[in-house]
Amino acid sequence: MPSMNERKPCINLAEPSRGGAVIWVSDEFFAPAKRMLKPDEPHFDPELFDHNGKWMDGWESRRKRAQGHDSCVLRICPGVIYGVDIDTRHFTGNYAPAASIEACRVVLDPDQAAGWTEILARTELQGNAHHYLRIASREAWTHLRLNIFPDGGIARLRVYGKPEYETEDQQHPGPLVNLACAGEGAAALSCNDMHFGDMSNVLQPHPPSGMADGWETRRRRTPGNDWMIIRLAQPGRICRAEVDTAFFKGNSPARCSLRGAFLDHDPADDGSTLQWPEIMPPVALGPDQFHSFEREIANIGPVSHVRFDIYPDGGVARFRLFGIPGAEPS
Repeated sequence: MPSMNERKPCINLAEPSRGGAVIWVSDEFFAPAKRMLKPDEPHFDPELFDHNGKWMDGWESRRKRAQGHDSCVLRICPGVIYGVDIDTRHFTGNYAPAASIEACRVVLDPDQAAGWTEILARTELQGNAHHYLRIASREAWTHLRLNIFPDGGIARLRVYGKPEYETEDQQHPGPLVNLACAGEGAAALSCNDMHFGDMSNVLQPHPPSGMADGWETRRRRTPGNDWMIIRLAQPGRICRAEVDTAFFKGNSPARCSLRGAFLDHDPADDGSTLQWPEIMPPVALGPDQFHSFEREIANIGPVSHVRFDIYPDGGVARFRLFGIPGAEPS
């Protein structure tokens, strides 16, 4: 790890509020990988159990009975990584005995062709302990693959580094507001399906209470994808999108994308006759977790309406679009 002086300007690049998210995991039978990214300290309740066994505040895979090891792919705030903390606190007889980390830099999310570079060689771990480990690479990365050997649990993963892009205050002069908040006048105008949950739920300002308090489509059995059109509370330039799949575990969308337009009227039906420039290309979503997208957002100028696409189907609890209000089209 860097010295205290070196670490002072570093931030946790894996924190969900900065874009950190789990986009793939090999196994999370006992505890979901997204818990590793929680900003609070891990805790232990000896009396707490769930339907799979002992509840643990972190990521825990099942006991492996075959060759291989477990892995988790994370999207991070793009930046240079100086060190990590692999924290196994409260994992004693069930901690991961060893771990390694690989990294890649891709425009969207990694696919089979993504090239991974090992930035932390396989390292032995102890139970119930912090492991502060230096990262020698000074390249900027967008995604990490955490490997544990062969299985087990990790309470928290902190990825200390410096972000590649400017801070929000430098990048966006003026305060950002949620342009997609129903409480401020935003409205869900149309969608192709809302069999299990109403589309207007995603714009509500209060936290979701369950799957019924989100937008959920039926299982798609034909080609294509599901979509929703939203009138913003006021026109503005989109700077950050937040997509929350809370409570949607086996039924969250695989990906989502965003397009927008500046209109003087509400579009009819799916707005297929209109031009919808791309604000955000398709990006991966994980189940039951918060996602924040900023570097993926293109500046297409102010918009009054957006089209939110999910691929191919599924459920979203909340959708927020932070931007600069009051802008006019050029």
